[in-house]
Order: sequence, then structure tokens, then C-alpha cells
Amino acid sequence: MGAQAIKLRGVTRKDVVVGITASGRTPFVWGALAEARRLGAKTVLLSFNPSLKVPARARPSIIVAPDVGPEILTGSTRLKAGTATKLILNIFTTVAMVRLGKVTGNLMTDLNPSNVKLRDRATRIVQELRKVDYATARRALESSGWVVKKACAILRRRSA
Repeated sequence: MGAQAIKLRGVTRKDVVVGITASGRTPFVWGALAEARRLGAKTVLLSFNPSLKVPARARPSIIVAPDVGPEILTGSTRLKAGTATKLILNIFTTVAMVRLGKVTGNLMTDLNPSNVKLRDRATRIVQELRKVDYATARRALESSGWVVKKACAILRRRSA
């Protein structure tokens, strides 16, 4: 079923597939990773079994297997492993955003300011990046269609 899920999603060699299994033994995950690898995608296994032995023929491109220790409740993987999974996936996505050029310094510059809170955040980001006052940053965002990078480019041209 994991292989079928990969086929249905149109995975290609341009993709990275992350398989998540606390024990490292979930057949669905291994089927998905095998199919992704067959299609040329990069593969990552996230498991919380640091002593897991993976045969060379099945080895993902990367294995992340931190030792979080035993769960407080034996049989439950939603406690330590679940929390660790969330943290590690946040790291993966943050690194991906940086590598895709959606970040300048520690500021998300490719956000979608779709509500009042996010428009305020976008304004403060432009304000910081271009060293302008709030009103100037907001006007630049309004004239750019609320695209942070375009607003910064507008302000850069004006100051040049």
C-alpha cells in the first residue's frame, strides 16, 4: 500500500520522500520508501529505533534515528516519539524553506500575508529588511500586491 501511495502522488526523481515509523518496522513506510527509491526520489527514514539494522538494498538515502528512550507508557508512540517527530519535521521544513530561498537572515520573506496578523508581520519584515518606517513598508507592500520580495525591491530601487 505504501508503494501505491507513492505512485498515486506522482513522485519523481525531483522529490524527497520521508518515511516515518517509530519502530522502524512499519511495512507501509518501507513499501513507500522502496517505490520512491525505485522512481529515483531521495528517501529519508525517520525512526526512533537507533539500533535498527537496515539491509543495504533497502537503505534510504538518509536515516534519522534519534534515541528518545522508552515511552512512559509502553505501547504508546504518541508521547516521546510523536513529539520528537513534530520537532524533527519542523527542522526539515525550516531547512527546506531556507534552501529554497524563502528566508532572508531569520525572516520569512515568502509568506502569504492573507490576513491582518500576517500583513502586519509582512510589514514589520519589510521594515526591518529595508530599514524604513512602518508606513513606508506598508505602502510598498500594498503597491507590490503584498509580496514581500517585490516590496523590498521597490524600496531598494527608490533608495538607489
